[in-house]
Amino acid sequence: HHAPPPDVMYGGMVVLYTMAARARPWQRRLMLTGWIIGVVVTMQHQTHKAPFEYAFHLMGLVAAYALGMLARVQRAYTAELEDRARRLERERAADTARARAEERARIARDMHDILAHAVSLMVVQAEAGPVVVRKDPDRAEATFDTIASTGRDAMAQLRRILGVLKEELPEGGAGSPRLPQPGVTALPELVRQVGRSTGLLAELRTSGEPRPLSSDTEVAAYRVVQEALTNTLKHARASRALVELDWADDHVSLTVTDDGRGPSAGPGGHGLIGIRERAAACGGSAETGEAPGGGFRVAVRLPVAARRERALG
Repeated sequence: HHAPPPDVMYGGMVVLYTMAARARPWQRRLMLTGWIIGVVVTMQHQTHKAPFEYAFHLMGLVAAYALGMLARVQRAYTAELEDRARRLERERAADTARARAEERARIARDMHDILAHAVSLMVVQAEAGPVVVRKDPDRAEATFDTIASTGRDAMAQLRRILGVLKEELPEGGAGSPRLPQPGVTALPELVRQVGRSTGLLAELRTSGEPRPLSSDTEVAAYRVVQEALTNTLKHARASRALVELDWADDHVSLTVTDDGRGPSAGPGGHGLIGIRERAAACGGSAETGEAPGGGFRVAVRLPVAARRERALG
């Protein structure tokens, strides 16, 4: 406080700060070393310099260099955060697009199964209608009632899917719950409906102790049997169909066999592709082809809930 302060090398501090913040590593180190050596040599040739002035000048240069390095690190950290945010945004967009594609595929499979099954039943009934009208009017009335009932059921299922797409509740107000998707417990009614509506001798056989299934596996099991029976009605020209449900400790096997004309050439239509996709989406597998005794066979193996949870865990 009683003497003039030391000279401050503002130019040198600005240069050191800029080099530390912008230059390459070897340039930064060379500049810092040069300035320190220059200051020491210069002050040794000056007279009447107090010892604290050495420390003052050296600390000033080091502080400027440290502030420049801090600015460099902060800029690199900010750039890394921005790059990470961009990567996360791209990954989120990719996940969203993938989820939308999977959901569109699932909805397309559901709508295909619902429409194909309902239309197949209606076509079979409509083709038999003119014959029944002439021979048995009472039975013809029941046939047309079945067509109307099948159409109403298909419309109800489609409204349910469209309601999910629109994120709205079905008709009946905000308090009306959405109906659950059909599962394994609905298979007996499905088989009875097909047999009652079309005259196909459809039978369901169950073996083993039922195991818990996840919700998507429940729906997949029902849709697989529905699609297999629909293919039997549309393509096989069969008179009998057997649905077998076999429960095991870690999986459930679904087999649909008919006595029709067997598989046609080619890899199969959208229905068989949908069966394979449904099975694969649940962690299972599907096989389609000629049955050992003739006809066509669809065999699907789906994991039970406990196995899926272990696999996901």
